[in-house]
Amino acid sequence: MNKKDLEYFATKLKAEKAELEHDLAEIGERNPQSAGGWDATSGGMEVDNADENEVADKLEQLDENTGIATQLEKQLNEVKAALTRIEKGTYGNCEKCGKEIERGRLEANPSARVSIKHKH
Repeated sequence: MNKKDLEYFATKLKAEKAELEHDLAEIGERNPQSAGGWDATSGGMEVDNADENEVADKLEQLDENTGIATQLEKQLNEVKAALTRIEKGTYGNCEKCGKEIERGRLEANPSARVSIKHKH
């Protein structure tokens, strides 16, 4: 992959990273105990002043946000790994066979680790 292509995909990945971090910040907060980790939140609420319906709603929202945060964090880690591969000079190579990943696949999923042939 040439330098221009690497710069192009690095820009795409950085934009995706920023979007994922924004989305995570909407439903969670950074976990200081885990480097790069996130914890879902249910939004602010004074539990002492809340009735049981509000508490139930917040717990339901927390459960939903936890699932979403888990998926977003997984995607964010894949994007970070792709950016690391760019830095190491291995970006765009299939981790299974070493051949170049199809450009169309990288356009659709810039953090792809394997070619279409090895996707499953």
